[in-house]
Amino acid sequence: MSAPERRYLLASILILLCAIRARADEHHHAFNTNEDLGQVSFPISCSPEVQGGFERGVALLHSFWYDVAGTQFKEVLEKDPTCAMAYWGQAMALFHPGWGPPIKTELDDGLALLLKADALHARTARERAYISTLMAFYRDHDKLSPEKRTAVYLEASQQLHDSFPGDQEATVFYAHALMNAAPHDEKDFATAKKAIAILQKVLEENPNHPGAAHLLIHVCDNPQLAQIGLPAALRYAQIAPASPHALHMPSHIFARLGMWQEDVQSNLAALAAAREPSATRIGAENQIHPIHFLEYAYLQLGDYAKARAMLDEFAAIRGLDVSPGVGDYYNISRAALPSLYLLETRDWKGTTALVPPTGAEPSSQAITYWAQAVGAGHLKDAVTARKAVEQYDSLLEAVKKSEKAYSAEYMRPNANEAHAWLYFAEGKNEEALRLMRSTADTQDARGKGEVELPAREMLADMLLETNHPKDALAEYEASMKIDPNRLHALSGAAEAAQLAHESDKASLYAARVPKAP
Repeated sequence: MSAPERRYLLASILILLCAIRARADEHHHAFNTNEDLGQVSFPISCSPEVQGGFERGVALLHSFWYDVAGTQFKEVLEKDPTCAMAYWGQAMALFHPGWGPPIKTELDDGLALLLKADALHARTARERAYISTLMAFYRDHDKLSPEKRTAVYLEASQQLHDSFPGDQEATVFYAHALMNAAPHDEKDFATAKKAIAILQKVLEENPNHPGAAHLLIHVCDNPQLAQIGLPAALRYAQIAPASPHALHMPSHIFARLGMWQEDVQSNLAALAAAREPSATRIGAENQIHPIHFLEYAYLQLGDYAKARAMLDEFAAIRGLDVSPGVGDYYNISRAALPSLYLLETRDWKGTTALVPPTGAEPSSQAITYWAQAVGAGHLKDAVTARKAVEQYDSLLEAVKKSEKAYSAEYMRPNANEAHAWLYFAEGKNEEALRLMRSTADTQDARGKGEVELPAREMLADMLLETNHPKDALAEYEASMKIDPNRLHALSGAAEAAQLAHESDKASLYAARVPKAP
């Protein structure tokens, strides 16, 4: 990076921080959902009176504010009952690609809405094409798998984009379909790179497009592409500061790049915005996501008191206040937040006492048993580790046989880590290291979740505990290339370097370990 580029990047970061800090501090200001959502242009043939409201609804869709968007499109329909595109908008608000497949009631309702849109015979070929494209996802939803519907929708979205190449909205929705259909294990990121090129062109034409900036962050949300996503992360909070999700999203890139202070400021702003009084109910997931990221960032900064406070913040949220469209997200957080805190503070005994959240889906319960296995592995408690692994494996099999079988592949890395720690607890060190290394290699290719423990760092922990400091140091350093500035990678590298008699590296890493407040 050249000196001018570095100066530009620094200036951009300072501008962003000023904006989001101001947002975090303005608790006394009313939360106005009628402005600051970005700039979209989506002309429709409905009454001129509803044009602005319709475009506001589209802007809300781009920031994944689906509940509020649905209400906005209903208001459009009240003013113009013949507006077919208002039904399309309501169906789009039930679609929410990226959150997971819509539940059955949403699929039924979405199809009914599109049938109403179709019956109104939209006045333009472009509007009819939009309705037909979304119909491709909802039609035959009781016969097609989520994967098949996703593929069909992608094909229809590409046709819409090709038919109207100058339509920025068709372009952005096509990029969203690409992102949603990208194979989980695609090694060359070909689909992501295709979406990036499309979205960057939209931002060049319209620097204030909320969907283009938002989706660029999502598409680049992995170690290999995160640096490409940083300019969009620096823009999005400025484009749509009225959206709590827009204020949060930059932290996905900040977390990938180890920018913890920026991560904290982004999520404090998002949390403050999500708690502002509003005429429209906001799903509690808009609070939970920032809380989870804040906990993780505070842990990396060594501020355990503030990290612990995030557990209390979460405890005040009711599951009933979480939007149904985000699935079991509330219970995922019930399991993940305490697990993360105990593991990052090295309270191994505490992890073995964790209890999975009642009423949670199998994949959410499995998080607790994974944490138990990690803690028991560190304690060399083979009995507890084996029980935890058996529970995890049982839940994984249950998921494979369920209607959400597609999510089993996302559970596989944690399953391998749990088994590796069981081997470690049993004294089978070679097996433990081999399995954890294989898991780390796979993870390095795609990256882990933003607020999860890296497998390679766990591999380094194992090597350090078995008195292989030189090898441990190499793994800590490799881990930090993928997940930079993690506290325990830094402290582990300092300890390993000291034991390996590499005093210069020991001093270097020790100096980078955050000092506890």
